[in-house]
Amino acid sequence: MSTPAVQVTGLEQRFATASGEVLALSGVDLTVEAGAFVSLIGPSGCGKSTLLRCIGDLVTPTAGTVLVGGVSAHEARLAHHYGIAFQSAGLLEWRTVQRNVELPLELHGVGRRERARRARYLLDLVGLGDFAGARPAQLSGGMQQRVAIARSLAEEPPLLLMDEPFGALDEMTRERMQAELLAIRERTGTTVVLVTHSIAEAVFCSTQVAVMSARPGRVVRVVDVDLPSRDEDGREHPAFFAAITAVREALRGRTPVAGALHGEDR
Repeated sequence: MSTPAVQVTGLEQRFATASGEVLALSGVDLTVEAGAFVSLIGPSGCGKSTLLRCIGDLVTPTAGTVLVGGVSAHEARLAHHYGIAFQSAGLLEWRTVQRNVELPLELHGVGRRERARRARYLLDLVGLGDFAGARPAQLSGGMQQRVAIARSLAEEPPLLLMDEPFGALDEMTRERMQAELLAIRERTGTTVVLVTHSIAEAVFCSTQVAVMSARPGRVVRVVDVDLPSRDEDGREHPAFFAAITAVREALRGRTPVAGALHGEDR
């Protein structure tokens, strides 16, 4: 068997606050296989983003283990095995679109010619090759997010972590961005872990949806999603609506209807 892209075992995360200690995550177990697209969904404040940050070595867990590609999260970060995209594109306004994509390569000493080659390839991949010389302020919100995704893929990471990257977009733009993300993943083979509040987004994008409980968060069920296609026809297929129902029922703590969808209780 291949090594999982992510293996989280017994994860616990506590934070000290002015009003006392907060237990954000408790007993989290999650396996993300290489090449999978897994969405994390749950009530507000359940620790979805905290779990994502633990995977990305942006937060050190209080207890438990996080392995990425068979090594610790810290080792994986040092080896540049991550790409990370947040809700805010976080582009540098004084740099062109191309130079924003080049930034992580520049920081890690990649030569100018190779930086430019890789940035242009990624901008073509996200459909923004004609905007390489533009400034971020000249782009729409959806275009800025595409630049951020291209930047997150600049070092060709095997794992892409995304925290509500489309949350600030209108519904039509959001659906287009979901389709574009899936097309990019298809071409690159990147494993994706996505935090989202949208059940429809989680189902449309994912091979699995990890449903989390209210704080302290833990993964209570993993719902497998098998759609006939990931396009407009897929959004109208009965399997899409069945998966939405299965995730909604899991969020409500109800037992899934037998045969509606395969779900794994945790």
